[in-house]
Amino acid sequence: MQTISLLLLMLLAMGGGSSRGIGDADTATITTFDASCAGTEAHEGTLALGINTVGDIAGTCLTTNAVTHGFIRVGTTITEFDVAGAGRGKNQGTVAISINTAGTITGMYSDSSTAYHGFVRTKNGSITPFDAPNAGTAGHRGTIPLSINTGGTITGVVKDSNNVHHGFVRTTKGAIRTFNASGAGTAATEGTSAFSINTAGYITGSFKDKNSLYHGFLRNPTTGALTEFTAPGASKYSGTGFIKDVCCGGTYPLSIDASENITGIYTDSKGVYHGFERAGSTGKVTDFDVAGAGTLGTIPVSISRGVITGLYTDANGAGHGFVRDTKGSITTFDVSGAGSRMLQGTVGGRYRRGLCGRK
Repeated sequence: MQTISLLLLMLLAMGGGSSRGIGDADTATITTFDASCAGTEAHEGTLALGINTVGDIAGTCLTTNAVTHGFIRVGTTITEFDVAGAGRGKNQGTVAISINTAGTITGMYSDSSTAYHGFVRTKNGSITPFDAPNAGTAGHRGTIPLSINTGGTITGVVKDSNNVHHGFVRTTKGAIRTFNASGAGTAATEGTSAFSINTAGYITGSFKDKNSLYHGFLRNPTTGALTEFTAPGASKYSGTGFIKDVCCGGTYPLSIDASENITGIYTDSKGVYHGFERAGSTGKVTDFDVAGAGTLGTIPVSISRGVITGLYTDANGAGHGFVRDTKGSITTFDVSGAGSRMLQGTVGGRYRRGLCGRK
């Protein structure tokens, strides 16, 4: 995966997910760990991307030339794995993304042509690769699973041969259905992307329209209908340069909980990130920012029982974790040893029993 694509994948993956219990953030402890496959140079290391209700963790380690390997951490034991067929060259390998209560993992692997494929790994280590219908087979095209729920249903993104994006849902029996928002564009990089599925099968994600603006959606598992929405203040970036090249602007829902509460980010006309919550009961969208957030802004990535976690960047561009409770109160935190420069720091991700990117 290209560097920017991997960064976005990390953030989206942390928003996807299985059901998680909530505890008291103030009683949380922070334990750091590394997989043995992780490299020790810049842009290498261990990425914990998913955690389930019993504390099992799925993630990915990065080695030289951005080669990736999957791992699962049960207790303090880390088991590393690769999907047969995963490439061993630059920007190739296995990425474990989401884990459910049963210990089943989903994620993607990049083959020797840098095409993407999905996989499911059961608790006993059995791995089943899969591809969504019409998945592209060229480099950086294909199937990207991002979230698995308690029942084993998977959702994610499929990029076709023209690099148009489509959402997909895969049942436990392996049947895969793709879907698209009515307002989604049909040109390259446009389309529909599904990011997170809850226990009942409701899916959230975003779609990019023909004007390069992103909008959110909520998909009903019974009817397949998509409810589209946009966060207040969401806008296309009005400037030029790097931000315009990597971010078109708009609304990006990243996580949904059992009550259909949704969190994610939206960008304003200056390219600043802000957090939002969409209430499952009313559909009302509320925006928020962490005090002290710099020009990059606030990035929520996960929600459970209405409690939100994620990261914000300060004036130096360094990341810090945060937890936002159901009353809107925000607590920030940092892992000991986290850097304080641009693209360094703490990323709050999954939230389980008082753990917020802290396991």
